[in-house]
Amino acid sequence: MNRLQGSSSSKRKRELALVSDTLTDGERILYNLILSKRDMGIWSGDMKRETNLPDHMVKKSLKLLQSKGMIKEVVNIQNKARKHYMAAQFEPSKEITGGDWYSEGSLDKDLINVLKNVCVKYISRQKVVTRDGVLDWSRKSGVITAEVSNQQIEEILRALVLDDEIIEVKSTGYGEFENVPVGRVCYKCKSKSGVRGEPKDGAMSSIPCGVCPRINFCTPDGIVSPRTCVYYQKWLDF
Repeated sequence: MNRLQGSSSSKRKRELALVSDTLTDGERILYNLILSKRDMGIWSGDMKRETNLPDHMVKKSLKLLQSKGMIKEVVNIQNKARKHYMAAQFEPSKEITGGDWYSEGSLDKDLINVLKNVCVKYISRQKVVTRDGVLDWSRKSGVITAEVSNQQIEEILRALVLDDEIIEVKSTGYGEFENVPVGRVCYKCKSKSGVRGEPKDGAMSSIPCGVCPRINFCTPDGIVSPRTCVYYQKWLDF
C-alpha cells in the first residue's frame, strides 16, 4: 500500500468512527454484525435471527446505515430475491457475485459466446495451442476488447471441451507438438470425422463435473444445478 492509499484508508476510518458515534444501540449492533461478515455480507433475515431485533427496527436501521454510506446492498447470485448487505469498505466475494462471468448479478452470456467463437477460430488456425498461448494472442491481437484473465481463458477452454468442439491433449514434443514442451496441456479442434488414435478428454470420458468451472456454485436447487445442466444431461444420455 502506498502513502496515498494509506492516507485515504485512514481518513475513511476516521469518518466511519465519527458517524459510528451517532448510531443508536440497535444500529450499532446491526453495523457490527454486517462488518464482521466482511466480503461475504449477510442476508437481512439472518440479521433478525442473530440480533433478535424487531423487524421494523432492522428495516429502519438498514436504511439509515445505507444513507450514511456505512453499508451497501449487493446482489447475491445464489438468491437474488434476498436483500443482502455488506459493509461499504468491502467488495463482494466470488461466492456472492458468481465470479468473473457475472455482471451486476447476471451471467454475461455475450462475453462468453464471443470468447468461445474467437478461441475456436484461433485454435482451428493454429492447429495446436496452449492456454497461455490463447491468452497471449487475445491480448496482443486486440480482437477481444474486454479484459480477460488467465482463469477466464481456462474456463472457456474447459467449456469448449465439454461442448465437444475441441479436445484436450498433452504434448509429445514431436510433430505438431514440436514447439510445446513435453507433457504440457494443449488444445486442438475436433475434426468432424473424429480424432483416431488419441485419448479423448472431456464430457464423454468422465463426468463433466470434474472440469466444470462453476462446480463451487452447484447445488441441487440452485441457479447452477445438475437438474438444469446440459453437460450433465449429455453425459447421462451417452
